[in-house]
Amino acid sequence: MKRLLLTLILLGLVAVLKAQEFPSDDKEDYSGTWYPKAMIHNGSLPSHNIPSKFFPVKMTALEGGDLEAEVIFWKNGQCHNVKILMKKTDEPGKFTSFDNKRFIYITALLVKDHYIMYCEGRLPGKLFGVGKLVGRNPEENPEAMEEFKKFVQRKGLKVEDIIVQELNEHCVPESD
Repeated sequence: MKRLLLTLILLGLVAVLKAQEFPSDDKEDYSGTWYPKAMIHNGSLPSHNIPSKFFPVKMTALEGGDLEAEVIFWKNGQCHNVKILMKKTDEPGKFTSFDNKRFIYITALLVKDHYIMYCEGRLPGKLFGVGKLVGRNPEENPEAMEEFKKFVQRKGLKVEDIIVQELNEHCVPESD
């Protein structure tokens, strides 16, 4: 359950889309701080695992195209940091984590500096999927939100199930 929560938080980050409507570049630099703006899940998250706050995520490009995500989550009234290794695959924008049990797709939107990060995998007895709209800055962007809504509809999910939480910058990933 802990791995699921961490994966969901990461997704909660982060941007991915299998659809080919958006450009994808395997030389994309995902490094930097990303600000979650909205989240969706396929009903696989128990209510106690749905984040009450969003936190910035720090992505670091590693040698060979892998990524490390420093994810912050709120538990028992405190900030907790976790680092998640995302291994590059042969498919641009596709990564694996947790011993190849989770797939994370990161796709740039047509709206500058905005991405959809989508994580999917299998838990005992069911599939899960979590997506997040993220941007390079914390400001709201109505155009990016419209693109996220289209993504949600393509996934067969309900736009009214999109979660928008307060961005909490109190617990921020440390800079190098």
